[in-house]
Amino acid sequence: MTAPDDGGEGSLLDHLVELRARLLRAIAGVLLVLVALLPFTSQLYTWVALPLVSRLPAGQQMIAMNPAGAFFAPIKLAFLVAVFIAAPWLLYQAWAFIAPGLYKREKRLALPLLTSAVALFYAGCAFAYFLVLPMVFNFLLHFKPDIVAITPDINAYLEFVLVIFLAFGISFELPVALVILVLLGWVTPAQLKEWRGYAIVGIFVVAAVITPPDVVSQLLLAIPMIGLYEAGIIAARAVAPKADAAAGDSAGSGG
Repeated sequence: MTAPDDGGEGSLLDHLVELRARLLRAIAGVLLVLVALLPFTSQLYTWVALPLVSRLPAGQQMIAMNPAGAFFAPIKLAFLVAVFIAAPWLLYQAWAFIAPGLYKREKRLALPLLTSAVALFYAGCAFAYFLVLPMVFNFLLHFKPDIVAITPDINAYLEFVLVIFLAFGISFELPVALVILVLLGWVTPAQLKEWRGYAIVGIFVVAAVITPPDVVSQLLLAIPMIGLYEAGIIAARAVAPKADAAAGDSAGSGG
C-alpha cells in the first residue's frame, strides 16, 4: 500500500512551526528591551512630559487622578517605548518569515519598503516630539484664561501624546503607501499627479480629524504630508513599470 502524500500537510506544519518561532523571538526581543527600560520608567515619563511641564508656571506639576495611575502610566510608556525600539527586530522577524516565499524582484523591493517604513515612522514621532508638541502646548497655554490652572493627569497626558505620535508616525508612511499602491497596479504615478488637488483636500480633512482641535497641530501635520505626497509620487515613478512611469513623465511635462 502506498503511503498517503502528506507533503502539503508537512509544508503547512513547517510554516506554523516557523511562524511560532518567529513570534517567540519577536516577543522575546520586546521583553528584553522592556526589562532593560524598567529601571528608567520615571526618567522616560519625565522626558515625554517635558514639552508640557517645561511650559507650566513655576510650582505647577502633573497629577495622578488615582493612586495606581502613578505606577501604571510609566510602565505602559516603558512597554510602548520597548516596542518602538524593537520595531526593526520585529520587522526583521516578519521579513525572515515571508522572504523565502517571495520572488527575486519582490525581495528587492520589499526590504527597502520595510526599512523606509520604519525610518519614516521614527521621523514622524521625532517631528511630533521636537516640533509639534512644543508649538501645540505654547499655543494652548497662551490662549487659556488666566484663572485656569493647568494640572494635567499623567494618564490623560500620556494618551494625548500617544495619539499625536501615532498620528504623525502613521501619516509619515504616506510615500510607502503610495509606492505599494503603484506596485499593486491599483494606481499609476500619472493618476497620483492628476489627483494632487483632491489629495491635498483629503490631507487637510485627515489632519483635522486625527489631531487635537487646534490649528497649529493640523497645519503641522498637513504641510509635511503634502510634501510626503510629492515624495511618494517621485518614489512611485521610480518603481512603476516602464509604461506607467513614461505616462507619468508625459503627464507631468504636459501639465
